Amino acid sequence: MRRMPYAALILAALTALGVAVAANARAERYAVNYNFFAGVPAELLHPGGALPGADDWSCRPDRDHPDPVVLVHGTGGGAQTNWGVYVPLLANAGYCVYSFTYGALDLPWPAAAIGGMRPIEDSGAELAALVDRVRAATGADRVDLVGHSQGNIVGNYYIKRLGGADKVNRLVALAPPWLGTEAVGNVAAFSRALGVGAVFDAATGLCRSCAQLAPDSEFLTALNADGIYNPSVTYTNIATALDEGVVPYTAGLVPAPNATAIVVQDGCPLDYSEHAGIAGSPRAAAYVLNALDPAHPREVPCEFVPPFTG
Repeated sequence: MRRMPYAALILAALTALGVAVAANARAERYAVNYNFFAGVPAELLHPGGALPGADDWSCRPDRDHPDPVVLVHGTGGGAQTNWGVYVPLLANAGYCVYSFTYGALDLPWPAAAIGGMRPIEDSGAELAALVDRVRAATGADRVDLVGHSQGNIVGNYYIKRLGGADKVNRLVALAPPWLGTEAVGNVAAFSRALGVGAVFDAATGLCRSCAQLAPDSEFLTALNADGIYNPSVTYTNIATALDEGVVPYTAGLVPAPNATAIVVQDGCPLDYSEHAGIAGSPRAAAYVLNALDPAHPREVPCEFVPPFTG
């Protein structure tokens, strides 16, 4: 048997290592900082811009990731500020990723970066327009939605009332308020008890969607009149037992044959993420990846996650 010269062995090993490193670099093009506020610096540096890895209109879905992912932020969030974890995470995983700021008031920046203020009907129409653009650009039949808080209601309104059921495969919901949240009424009562009810009224005047998220609102009553879910869409609900925004947190865990319910603290008491922090939690992120690609499940970590930042 011929022996390979020592120098050739070294060269072959270095070449193999270089290929492996290069392949890993391609797979992990974007740094992922598991912090809910990771996207805020990008918004400050590039107002109204897109995070690296998002909104690549030349992106074409591959066989392993056939559905582009559209990110739908929560109340007060935006394309960059809400998704500092998920844009790089999903882009690294091989998805075509799209993010936008919906429901913003017609005001100059930085107010323009605060989304989810307008009525949910208006925001649903904005989502519908984006999904149509994504499908046209990528050639995909359907998209997957990943929502946070109000973004899940916007996504479901689009699915159930604007024809989105034929264009959405999955809705992966972080902290969804399917049955509304008592936090709206609690804040109103507390404000009035402090004698600052007028301030609350002014705030809700700016945030038209906020009142729509109350459990007994006309909007939610009408949206849920035929059930929470559309039967043609697969739902994954990822909640935190420490949620101070969706009260009670179980409002996002309505059972159904096409809905999976996950609480990040189940099996992992180290995860202290709450309403905002769940969008920065590595544990929640792993559940999202597994919901988007159940055929290739990833290990779900259990590690300390602080509140607010994730």
